[in-house]
Amino acid sequence: MSEQPLLNVSDDTGLGKVEIAPEVIEVITGIAATEVDGLFAMRGNFATGVVERFGKKAHSKGVKVELTNSGILIDLYVVLNFGVSIPKVAEKLQSNIRQTLKNMTALEIDEINIHVVGIQMDGKDQTDEYDE
Repeated sequence: MSEQPLLNVSDDTGLGKVEIAPEVIEVITGIAATEVDGLFAMRGNFATGVVERFGKKAHSKGVKVELTNSGILIDLYVVLNFGVSIPKVAEKLQSNIRQTLKNMTALEIDEINIHVVGIQMDGKDQTDEYDE
């Protein structure tokens, strides 16, 4: 479990508080990213690759959430399909993630940084290559 604090998203209504763990933001971000055309895969690590082999989907694969004094920073590590416009797909990723997080959590995200770590050529299934 992450040592990062929970995000308090509730107003002072007297009903109690609502807190969201950074891991929840990672999962929402991962799911929102997979909705964008042009994305081939998210880059994970060895542990996420092992977990996926046992049938559990790692939705937060390739997502890093950092809570800072200035706000919430998200880094997304992606592999795109060959032939897509990288700036357009990156912009769609940023837009979809920002909108999905706003709708589901009411949180404002300061930065969504897209790191293109690979391009998938047609006809090959090399998702394992991007799991380090």
